[in-house]
Amino acid sequence: MISGLIGRKLGMTQIFAEDGTVVPVTVLEVGPCVVTQVKTLERDGYQAVQLGFGEKKAKNVTRPLQGHMREAVEKSGRDRFFAVLREFRVPDVSNFEVGQEIRAEEVFQIGQRVDVVGRTKGRGFSGTIKRWGFSRGPMTHGCKNIREPGSTGCATFPGRVIKGKKMAGHYGNERITVLNLKVVDIRPEDNVVLVKGAVPGARNGIILIRKTNRVK
Repeated sequence: MISGLIGRKLGMTQIFAEDGTVVPVTVLEVGPCVVTQVKTLERDGYQAVQLGFGEKKAKNVTRPLQGHMREAVEKSGRDRFFAVLREFRVPDVSNFEVGQEIRAEEVFQIGQRVDVVGRTKGRGFSGTIKRWGFSRGPMTHGCKNIREPGSTGCATFPGRVIKGKKMAGHYGNERITVLNLKVVDIRPEDNVVLVKGAVPGARNGIILIRKTNRVK
């Protein structure tokens, strides 16, 4: 069976467990995903399944991609092309065919551990206080180093800034994987999976959710 699916982050909320404790959860819209391509060892050199998720108008899809997805779109009975395509390695591709629909409840179970991959919010060029949590300087007595990073730590020797020094720069918009999150609930009627804890990315951001091989 396939190890993961494509989804979308809807936001965060909280639910009550059976013992009355409050559990913070992230709501993920997972699938349904449609198989758009089956890659075999003989033809492609490895075994994988390419899945499509979401919808996009034909005018916003290039013609090569339209040709690539057309068979899957027609077989699945949809009238729009897929917005996102992603591959998942599988040990055996004999159980998959183009146009096949895969839903969250077929892959995941309540109580299972999963990894979630997302892209963090982009914050542009940020200073050391926002990017690294540096403390600011004093606000009084004529001080002018209120938000400056301070010394970079080098004198005549070695006479340069050491690689990896925490300084101002690009912050956010990075691919981040959060490991070993617990599936709290699955709601097939809404294609929703609730996982305990936070997931990287903004609301409506695309995520990948997969079975983890790291169990505490």
